[in-house]
Amino acid sequence: MILMMKREADKTAVNRVEKQLEQMGCRSVTIRSSEGVIISVTGGNRSECLQDLALLPEIERVIDVTVPYKLASREIKKEKSMLDLQDGVSIGGKEVIVMAGPCAVESEKMLFTIAEQVARAGARVLRGGAFKPRTSPYSFQGLEEKGLKILAEAGKRTGLKIVTEVISPQDVELVACYADILQVGARNMQNYSLLRKLGKQQKPVLLKRGFSATIEEWLMSAEYILAEGNFNVILCERGIRTFETYTRNTLDISAVPLVKNLSHLPVIVDPSHSSGDSRLVPALSRAAIASGADGLLIEVHPHPEEAFCDGNQSLNPREFQLLMNDLADFTRACERTLNTDNLSAKNFVKAI
Repeated sequence: MILMMKREADKTAVNRVEKQLEQMGCRSVTIRSSEGVIISVTGGNRSECLQDLALLPEIERVIDVTVPYKLASREIKKEKSMLDLQDGVSIGGKEVIVMAGPCAVESEKMLFTIAEQVARAGARVLRGGAFKPRTSPYSFQGLEEKGLKILAEAGKRTGLKIVTEVISPQDVELVACYADILQVGARNMQNYSLLRKLGKQQKPVLLKRGFSATIEEWLMSAEYILAEGNFNVILCERGIRTFETYTRNTLDISAVPLVKNLSHLPVIVDPSHSSGDSRLVPALSRAAIASGADGLLIEVHPHPEEAFCDGNQSLNPREFQLLMNDLADFTRACERTLNTDNLSAKNFVKAI
């Protein structure tokens, strides 16, 4: 059960409701967020509690939520959530937001180059890993804080927002100093200590679906962040592990419309990790937009054959520009929009 407090309810009013819930034999968790004050209630006699609580003057609404992911559910919020990243960039609205860049920040020169190119092609957000959790301990692990500083400077130069992965609860505050969006990778989707820490700060969190996670497990991971008071969560479908060996993962395209029916949170798709093959990225990007995705997370590298990681799934700048040109018309056909301010610069394609 969820109690939505009235906007004008002060701390005294909230304390009064908490005390009454305790007397009813209920357990409660109070969450203060951009949505206002919300009290999550468990235990007690459900029917009696609903009747009594609905009469309290401090309460705007009493919502009897039937699914376990209470705060992420459409039952608590019928309209879609839209995350404002400022400077005219928001996720969850009519515009399909494209996040693009290399798997890892390899050097200042490389990142500045690719940042300028994806910005000119129409990307809104620059992606790049400063901390890289790799399968092998001998693989490139990222430039860490040096990489964060390079990302932040690239963002200032281009006007792009920054999304980068955080892999440890101890690094949340550090990464939040440099990034606009904090990414949780597939390996950390159920790292509950990390999710709780991310919930205690208000920067947007991009939560990738785990390799073998069900839809409910994915939404329950989002619930950990929401339950700490941070409602700025973006869900990312990045492919799941199946028996197929021709692709790195299998893009669960049905997850996009399904989750958008179950949850008010915005959903984006990562066509690069889904396939592990740059040749499939354009088709999967179109499929994602057609299914209702609010954005794309695409790997782009100036020289994919030389990339420290994930070169096989990275587009080069020319391929990315051509894809953005193609998606401009496709998004209109799907009654969505794309950042097309720079797409008329066809000479840019020739110059790459």
